[in-house]
Amino acid sequence: MTEEMRRNPMFNPNGNDEIEVRTIIKGATTGLFNLNTTKYPWAKSLYQVMVGNFWLPEKVSGLKDDARMFQSDLSTEEQRAYKGILSFLTFLDSLQTVNLPHFSEYVTSPEVNLILSIQAYQEAIHSQSYATILESVVESKERDEIYYFWRTDKILLERNTYIGQIYEDFVNDPTDANFFRGIVANFLLESIYFYNGFAFFDSLVDRMKMLATGRMIAYIRRDELTHITIFANLIREIRKEFPDIYNEELIREMMGMAVTQEIEWSKHILGDRIPGISGETTENYTKWLANNRLAMLNIGPLYPEAVTNPYKHLDRLQDTNSDKSNFFETTVVNYTQSTSMNGSWDF
Repeated sequence: MTEEMRRNPMFNPNGNDEIEVRTIIKGATTGLFNLNTTKYPWAKSLYQVMVGNFWLPEKVSGLKDDARMFQSDLSTEEQRAYKGILSFLTFLDSLQTVNLPHFSEYVTSPEVNLILSIQAYQEAIHSQSYATILESVVESKERDEIYYFWRTDKILLERNTYIGQIYEDFVNDPTDANFFRGIVANFLLESIYFYNGFAFFDSLVDRMKMLATGRMIAYIRRDELTHITIFANLIREIRKEFPDIYNEELIREMMGMAVTQEIEWSKHILGDRIPGISGETTENYTKWLANNRLAMLNIGPLYPEAVTNPYKHLDRLQDTNSDKSNFFETTVVNYTQSTSMNGSWDF
C-alpha cells in the first residue's frame, strides 16, 4: 500500500521556509509566498515567460474572415475535423482549469505553486478562446453539438474518460502512487494530446486558410510549451528528491497508451482526408513527438525508428525567410506584453 499524500495547510505557523529543507512535495512550509527566497530556478524562469505571454482571445482579429472561409473554402471533411478537434481541445483545457488546483495543493514550493496558478488562468483563457472561435465561425445551432461531441463519438468519449479518471482517482485517493500517475498524466496531456490537432490547424494555415484560428492556436501552443516544461521539471524533481515515488516504467507505459490513443483519435477525425495529413504521417509524427517528450525526462526513445518530423510545413511556417513571413512567430512575439515584466521579482 502506498503512503497517502498530505495537503498543504493554508497556514502552518510551525513551518520552515528555509531553502535547505524545502522539497517539491511533502515539505512543511509556512504557506507564505516568500518569492525572494526560491529553490527551483526553472520556476523563476518560467514565471517570466508565462507572464510575458499574456494575451486575450478578443484581441485576435480576422475571425469574420474565418467564418466566411469555413463555409466557402473548407471541404466537408475539413469542417468535420475542425469541429471535432475543437471539441477535444475544449475538453482538455476545461479539465485542466479545474484539475490543476488539486495537484497544486500538494506541491510545497511557493514558486511552483505560483506558476501552476498562472497555468490554471491560461487554461481558462484557452477555453474562452475556443468559445470565441465557435461563436465567431460556427453557426449557433452547431455549437452544442461540438461541445458535446463526445456524447455521440465513442472514441472521443473513451479518451475523455481515460484522462479524467486518472485525475479523479487522485482526488478520491491521494496516495503517492496516484499523485505520480496524475503528474505523468498532466505531462502527457500537455505534451502529446494537443499536437495532432494543432498540426491540423497548421495544415490549413499552410494553405492560407483559417488564418485567425491559426493565430489563436499559435498563442495556445506557446502557452502549452511552458506547461509541458512545468510538469517535466516536476517529474525530474520527484526523481531527484523522492526516488521511491518516481516510476520510469509507469511513464513509458502511460506514454505508450497516450500515443496509441492519440493515433487512434487522429486517424478517426483526420484519416487520409485532409491535404498534407495521412494516417502514416499521424503515426510517425506522434511517435517522433513522444520520443522528444521522453527526452525531456532523460528517458530513451520508445520508438527508435521515429527520428524525423514528417510535417515539413511546420518548419516553413516558422522560417523567417519564407513567404509566410514567419506567420506564427511574428504575431506571437508582437503580442507579448513586455511591460508586464517590470516588477519587483527581478532575476
